[in-house]
Amino acid sequence: MKSLNWPLRGLLGLAGAILAYQAWPVAQGAWQAQKADAVLNQLRNGEPVKIADINAGIVALNSAVAADPAAGRYLQRSQLVVGAALTPTLDVPVEQRVNWLRSAEGDLVAGLGSAPGRGVAWARLASVRQGLEGSSRGVVAALLMSIDTSPLLSPLWPARLQLILDNWVAFTPQERDRIAAYVVMTWRLSSERRWFAGAIRTPVDELLIRYFLRDETKAQEELAYWIGIIKRDGK
Repeated sequence: MKSLNWPLRGLLGLAGAILAYQAWPVAQGAWQAQKADAVLNQLRNGEPVKIADINAGIVALNSAVAADPAAGRYLQRSQLVVGAALTPTLDVPVEQRVNWLRSAEGDLVAGLGSAPGRGVAWARLASVRQGLEGSSRGVVAALLMSIDTSPLLSPLWPARLQLILDNWVAFTPQERDRIAAYVVMTWRLSSERRWFAGAIRTPVDELLIRYFLRDETKAQEELAYWIGIIKRDGK
């Protein structure tokens, strides 16, 4: 045992050095990413943000991605730039907002390539593509992945329904059957269904939702009720 003592100690020391070396980029990336936490929280909470804080957050996350190009870093940066692009109070030109969305699309594709089980990120990618391209197969592909990976994540249901209505023409017949079944499932599982009426912006939207719910008992009457409530309240 004594003869093995020094080689084992040497190997343990070497292993520790290797682990420290490997862990350094992760720690560096986490430290850089923390610098963007404040502005990310402001965007999530709908609080006022300054363009200087947005830019500082992007710089910090650029450094985080460079130090540790893990999926989470890309997805975090996408969240920041999407939030910036969709904040109307920021005094930036339309071209900058488009560039932010394109940057977010690239980050989402990179992040989801390594972590494909993120239903929220897939929904974000679908929304970004909707903003950049309008109705398209690219939106549909991301939307279907979001549904497949997180079908029961109810906070995503309203945004998904909006994307379904906006992209109905881009679905294949087989996909339309899947989507119709999914919408019915969300109707059945919803304790409060006002958000279905809230997704309606055109007569075609209303026709589609009524079509999805055509076989659900009293669904037509309940939908009409919620449409009336929204019209009464003006929102």
